[in-house]
Amino acid sequence: MSVIGSTAPDFTLPNRHGESRSLSEFRGRPVVLVFFPFAFSPVCTEELCHLQDHADMFEDLGVSLLCLSTDSHYALDAFARQESYEFELLSDYWPHGEVATAYGVLDPQEGCARRHTVVIDAEGVVREVSAADVTGPRAWEQLRSSLESLPRS
Repeated sequence: MSVIGSTAPDFTLPNRHGESRSLSEFRGRPVVLVFFPFAFSPVCTEELCHLQDHADMFEDLGVSLLCLSTDSHYALDAFARQESYEFELLSDYWPHGEVATAYGVLDPQEGCARRHTVVIDAEGVVREVSAADVTGPRAWEQLRSSLESLPRS
């Protein structure tokens, strides 16, 4: 798992449209990485719908939201279109789970990312890591206060 106070591992992944996106592109503003197991699964759909419903929080706080799974970018595009997600969905499909592995959140038996949230400050330093059981949604209450307490650049 990512160590609080360490530099977040950089990565480049395709978004739902197949376009490459790198974590380093977001340097200068805080980032929340939301690792989720599977597109279209009930808990993941509920969680990402919650994020879409609270997109204004991220915008108001100047935070970039990046959601990552080991699904293909085609599956993520279909998922986003079905649920009207407007935030960035990134595919850690190939090499399978490479970014999830770098962040210590890959479940090798299931072949998917575990349900983790990583808060990264504007300088690229990991400030918070939280986990939830794969069978239930994460608790979002603390995320806002964590984001509000981040140093501003």
